[in-house]
Amino acid sequence: MAVITISRELGSEGSYIANRVAQALGYILVDKRIIEQVLSQYGYVQFGEDYESAPNIWERMDPDKGNMISMLNRVLLAMASFGNVVIMGRGSFAVLGDFTDVLNVRLQAPLTARVRRIMNERNIREIDTAEALVRESDKVRASFIQSWYGVRWDDAAAFDLVIDTIKVPPDMAVKWIVEAHQGLKDLHISFKPTTKVIQVDRVLAGAVADALNQLAVH
Repeated sequence: MAVITISRELGSEGSYIANRVAQALGYILVDKRIIEQVLSQYGYVQFGEDYESAPNIWERMDPDKGNMISMLNRVLLAMASFGNVVIMGRGSFAVLGDFTDVLNVRLQAPLTARVRRIMNERNIREIDTAEALVRESDKVRASFIQSWYGVRWDDAAAFDLVIDTIKVPPDMAVKWIVEAHQGLKDLHISFKPTTKVIQVDRVLAGAVADALNQLAVH
């Protein structure tokens, strides 16, 4: 039972790589949709909209958002406790960074390359439009992580593996991540806990299990 978190810059081929890693390992891919599905069961139906909002919503550290982030953290911990999952984004690396059986990966690429990718993926003709989109995405995510977890979104020290997807092609990145993940089984780090110590209340555990089992079936 192990977990991989993937933090990715827009235009870094992160979704493709996360999907391929999950397929290679036979793991469940946890994306924003499934996280928001569980949160909505607890009344936090606005999380997705808030997460994608202008960064000042997080920079203000709105006290009303605290309970929502606390619930997000509980959901991420519950998913890690379930095991054999690849979790994309949503601060998962910050929440799960202290567990020895969690591999935290960051996927990045130079701005110019990411802009070109986004232009191709979304059929955007104007380079300024694509660059503004990429920069805004970076700003929103950096602000969210800094505001609620007190770490920099692009701090290499917060990750076990950082990959530039221009120098390392996506399929090679998949191979590296799978190999690094498999290497976790041989580690014996006694001063840090594993996800086995996570305590999850039965109601939340059931909600998470139902959501993840539905994905496993499909």
